[in-house]
Amino acid sequence: MAVSEQSSSVTITPIASTRDLKRFIRLPHAIYADRKEWRAPLHIERRMHLSAKHNPAFEHLDWQAWMAWIDGRPVGRITAQIDPLREREHGDRVGYFGMLEAIDDPRVFAGLLATAETWLAERGMDAVHGPFNLTINDECGLLVDGFDTPPMMMMGHGRDYYAPHVEAEGYSKAVDTLAYWVDLAFEHPKAMQRLLARYQSRMRIRPIDRSRYTEELDTLRDIFNDAWANNWGFVPFTEAEFRDMGNTLKLLIADDLVQIAEVNGTPAAFIVGLPNLNEAARDLDGRLSPVAVAKLLWRLKVRFPKTSRVPLMGVRQAYQDGPLGAALAFGVIAAMQTSLRKHGATGCELSWILEDNKGMRDIIERLGASAYKTYRIYRKAL
Repeated sequence: MAVSEQSSSVTITPIASTRDLKRFIRLPHAIYADRKEWRAPLHIERRMHLSAKHNPAFEHLDWQAWMAWIDGRPVGRITAQIDPLREREHGDRVGYFGMLEAIDDPRVFAGLLATAETWLAERGMDAVHGPFNLTINDECGLLVDGFDTPPMMMMGHGRDYYAPHVEAEGYSKAVDTLAYWVDLAFEHPKAMQRLLARYQSRMRIRPIDRSRYTEELDTLRDIFNDAWANNWGFVPFTEAEFRDMGNTLKLLIADDLVQIAEVNGTPAAFIVGLPNLNEAARDLDGRLSPVAVAKLLWRLKVRFPKTSRVPLMGVRQAYQDGPLGAALAFGVIAAMQTSLRKHGATGCELSWILEDNKGMRDIIERLGASAYKTYRIYRKAL
């Protein structure tokens, strides 16, 4: 979608009303109108994600959103965010931009990014990273490879002209994250079988216990925040954020799609597998009428999508550099493979994986998984 009237000026306006927010949420429909692989997020989910009432991330986020206009037509959008948890964790003053969507016009990208940068600089930020939609624990990164396949649930998409326009505004690569695809019929490598046999007496892998759900969520959050603490850009999940996510997942998935590995009775690793909501909602165009709700629930609970995603996995740091850590990773992956196949899934995306996470990349590549999408996080000094 490009602009032919280069003489038309670009106007940037803040999102200040419910009507503005609806336009903000609907803009991607125009951006991806000619891209059959794009999947429209559910509008109600996007509204809740951007609502301080429903998204506990706003307990610590300061943010603003804007739209770009040409001749009265919406042509782009962006957000800027400041997360005090980032400064507490890393000791720097780095702000974020996010939710970037725009037509193929360098002036639109320049205007949107400059507006976000100015807002961040006025509030004392020294640099900007992004995109984050809205935190590093949400959708993050700009798609730079893998445009021809649909985005999985809770993963962003993009147009191939986004990266050149962003880089033209002075942004450079901070880090790449990878999405891997694996056929769920994969065979267990002999090394995996040997490790699991070696530690069989010390390990127990079990599904989440719904009768102790709140306690189990606290355990998963503790493992995740420990496992990911040394990763690039890490910001911990708050208790409220993790419980909100867990309560949402409780409505969507069976207990065996959360697997916990214990070592001598103590939780040490976990994995979460999700039916691909984007596949189930592929023909709803983001709208949820009563009929659409019934259709979506049937597709998720009864038919189950053929595609799935592992968005969360973690092994405690105490085990990460040794063979027991590899056995824990293999063990929860094998348990999830069994569960997903039982429900009818045939393929799974494992995402996102940092490009420098050699240990995890080696483990999943041994299963026959291949990186099929690359998401880039950018940075720029202010």
